[in-house]
Amino acid sequence: MKNSIKLKGRMKSYLQSSLYLGFLLIAVDVLIYFIDIRAGLILSCFIVFYLAIILSLMFYNKPIIINELISFATQYGQIQRRLLRDLDLPHALLDENGKIIWTNIAFERAVDKEKGYRKSITSLFPSITKDRLPGNIEEEEVEFDVDYEERNYIARLKKISLKEMAENSDIIEAKGYDGYLIALYLFDETALKIALQEVDDQSLAIGLIYLDNYEEALESVEEVRRSLLIALIDRKVNKYIAALDGICRKMEKDKYLVIMKKKSVSVLQENRFDLLEDVKTVNIGNEMAVTISIGVGMSGLTYAQNYEFARNAIDLALGRGGDQAVMKMPESVLYYGGKSQQIEKSTRVKARVKAHALKEIISIKDEIYVMGHRMGDTDSFGASVGIYRIAKTLGKQAHIVLNDVTSSMKPMVDIFINNNEYEDSMIITGAQALEMIGGNSVLVVVDVNKPSITECPDLLKHCNSIVVFDHHRQGSEVIENATLSYIEAYASSTCEMVSEILQYTSDTLRIRPEEADCLYAGIMIDTDNFMAKAGVRTFEAVAFLRRNGADVTRVRKLFRDDAIEYKTKADAVSQAEIYRQSYAITVCRGEHVQNPTIVGAQAANELLNIKGVKASFVLTEYNGKIFVSARSIDEANVQVVAERMGGGGHMNMAGCQLECDIPDGIAIIKRTLDTMIEEGELS
Repeated sequence: MKNSIKLKGRMKSYLQSSLYLGFLLIAVDVLIYFIDIRAGLILSCFIVFYLAIILSLMFYNKPIIINELISFATQYGQIQRRLLRDLDLPHALLDENGKIIWTNIAFERAVDKEKGYRKSITSLFPSITKDRLPGNIEEEEVEFDVDYEERNYIARLKKISLKEMAENSDIIEAKGYDGYLIALYLFDETALKIALQEVDDQSLAIGLIYLDNYEEALESVEEVRRSLLIALIDRKVNKYIAALDGICRKMEKDKYLVIMKKKSVSVLQENRFDLLEDVKTVNIGNEMAVTISIGVGMSGLTYAQNYEFARNAIDLALGRGGDQAVMKMPESVLYYGGKSQQIEKSTRVKARVKAHALKEIISIKDEIYVMGHRMGDTDSFGASVGIYRIAKTLGKQAHIVLNDVTSSMKPMVDIFINNNEYEDSMIITGAQALEMIGGNSVLVVVDVNKPSITECPDLLKHCNSIVVFDHHRQGSEVIENATLSYIEAYASSTCEMVSEILQYTSDTLRIRPEEADCLYAGIMIDTDNFMAKAGVRTFEAVAFLRRNGADVTRVRKLFRDDAIEYKTKADAVSQAEIYRQSYAITVCRGEHVQNPTIVGAQAANELLNIKGVKASFVLTEYNGKIFVSARSIDEANVQVVAERMGGGGHMNMAGCQLECDIPDGIAIIKRTLDTMIEEGELS
């Protein structure tokens, strides 16, 4: 459509007023004809002459007048343009595609460009792309946080419709034009952000430092030198915190309270909490190195909330085995350290206290429900059987919640199904448990502390009283508001923990041989036939089970592989790739195996027998997901590797699930290992 410019409004009426007067003269002339014809003829001649002059002037002068108006508007626009050009606020005009068509002096100074810069705005601010400009989205005005060199700006972009400008004009009219420009303004936020960052850096952070093995370390040194060891540790901790401009005060013999600036915490992060390693250097003849756990809370709304964050963080650090630092903030939890093996505590005081607490809880409840993790294994089922026996000894109704029975567990489960010594309701599904559970019931969760991977997560919502027994290190996702929580990372298995609790629950408690077999099997599998994490208390628990009828031969028969599973495991081991000369990665092809994830875990254990392998990773495709089994002996912490990929577990035994295909899964593992090696998390 051809564009045309016409006068309108008051200017149009003013220029046409002479023509309107001519029409008035015609009306007067008609009246004069009724009075005097000669006078009317004379006036008619005058009117014809007048109209001819007026029409010719209008036709001739209209372009001149429009040009004069445009010239005036241009001169006026030049004044406005000069004002915009000298405006201290950085300002630019962009076309529909984001190309710069005009800039003022302040904008040129802000982006360090000369007058006449006509490239796309994306070349200056990569985050402002064409598809995010006003006109390409519904919003007429948008804002972006942008950086240029060392300056921080808020970029505000507003769509300016030229059609609307023409329609709102009182002088000219434009038809068939639908273009627009984009006005860009930059608001310098550098000083404000520096001020806010400074305020944030000066905000309070609370830290708690606990000595993990205080009593054990003192016992390993001569009595006359114990005070010197304590003094050296105090000096090491206080000097380190003082160097960060913080305050450290001893609350108890093995606990410190730390107050520091948030900026100081950043220094700790950069140094990867090297205080963890510095304390270990304190040695005055003590056979056992002192290790510490650090919990830091910050970014809370109040000082009290930061302290609560610090308490949660130190609980996480201790629950994960100690010798590490945990930082807790409102939206995230960060972990540092945790590379050393947790030292087994020789005392069973804690187990006795937990056993008595469990007895009191069960005694006042009507029913007990026990469940482990999804796709249960020998350890979770064996521990469930142990809790079941405690409940029955105390005269309570008990149920084990189990949805899917894997091939490795089937021989054990079959022992109790159709057994006249056990009720039919001993083993139930999650759906049945949800229908049966009452208001006065207790739920005991074993071998898992993450609510999302329990056998039936909905049961956690329907039960007010929850007890947790687990030997895996805690992560950021935990079962909250547990009435009783017993999580020991140094324990070889949950079956070991439950076996200890069984000894303190009741003097009249007697477990049956088949129950002892299940507990023994759980310990045997999780320790890889007593070759990993088997301590003094592990063998004491096994001795207790042997005294109660556990039979090694019966247990061994329960776990013999079938030929297909054995060949699948052997094939996975034979196809293993040794990545970076230390990490074995392979794929378990379990198409013809009932439970390929278990075979994959067994293959991961087998790969550790290869000389030079620090850790093994076996990928198994099952139910549309990739299950990764990670194992190590002592040179690598596979839990932190699994956590990087969204999983978790134990220092030597961990896993995760990936939603991708096998090649991408292998790439993710290699990328994670590369990153952690570069960051110093893995040697």
